[in-house]
Amino acid sequence: MAFRTTQEFGVTMFPTDYSIQPVELAQAVEERGLDSLFFPEHTHIPASRATPFPGGGDLPKMYWHTHDPFVALGACAAVTSSVKLGTGICLVIERDPITLAKEIASLDMISNGRFILGIGAGWNREEMENHGANYPKRWAEVREKILAMKAIWNEEEPEFHGEFVNFDPIWSYPKPVQEGGPPVWIGANSKWVFDRLAEYGDGWMPIGGLGSGNMEKLNAAFDKAGRSVQDLDMALFGAPSDIDQLKGRIEQGFDHLIFNLPSDKSNKVFPLLDKYAELKAQVQAG
Repeated sequence: MAFRTTQEFGVTMFPTDYSIQPVELAQAVEERGLDSLFFPEHTHIPASRATPFPGGGDLPKMYWHTHDPFVALGACAAVTSSVKLGTGICLVIERDPITLAKEIASLDMISNGRFILGIGAGWNREEMENHGANYPKRWAEVREKILAMKAIWNEEEPEFHGEFVNFDPIWSYPKPVQEGGPPVWIGANSKWVFDRLAEYGDGWMPIGGLGSGNMEKLNAAFDKAGRSVQDLDMALFGAPSDIDQLKGRIEQGFDHLIFNLPSDKSNKVFPLLDKYAELKAQVQAG
């Protein structure tokens, strides 16, 4: 059963130097009445790596041609007024939390509270290690960075002392427009994700959809933390374009349906946007 009676529909794309550019894409998304736009992150791809691509086969070139998501989303914020803008996902492990907290707060202010922070721990070990990250402890480091950023967003003189993040009281402005800071959506579906969601997550992006028994585990983790799972955003990236399958995902509990777009020119992207806008209209019409 769906948590909410209304759904939002958005798109995600690797914005590259050879595809439609972020500004034109954001304007087209908003013009069609779609609700959100997400960009992923890879700072680079090591030319020589041992980590296999999770999708199998050769790694698509969009992974090392993609724009910085915060620069791209900042440009999108300047030419739109309603579409939500998010990372899908931000590799927090590769970023300094004090700098990232300011970037996010600035983007949230520039967009008037439209930013969503989608996060993950990543899969490309060599990429992370080039940033000095501890790959085996990446989720522990992500946790500290998120908690530190939440402190920066919500406190006048935040400080944080952990294993990976450590700073004495600081001043950092602007603060985000959204109360408490932008929502943090976690992209993962390991057995540990439920406790992570209960501690510092505002939304869940389960990879590939819901697995058997996962809602029971999610409810148990939220009950233990004293939170209501009803307040959790449920986002499906790679939403199906078949109307019956789409309605089935909504019945599972997804209230944010995010369609994939290819890293291509506008003549290939715009027809897909039209199709996704029509799917939104069909769902809303019942």
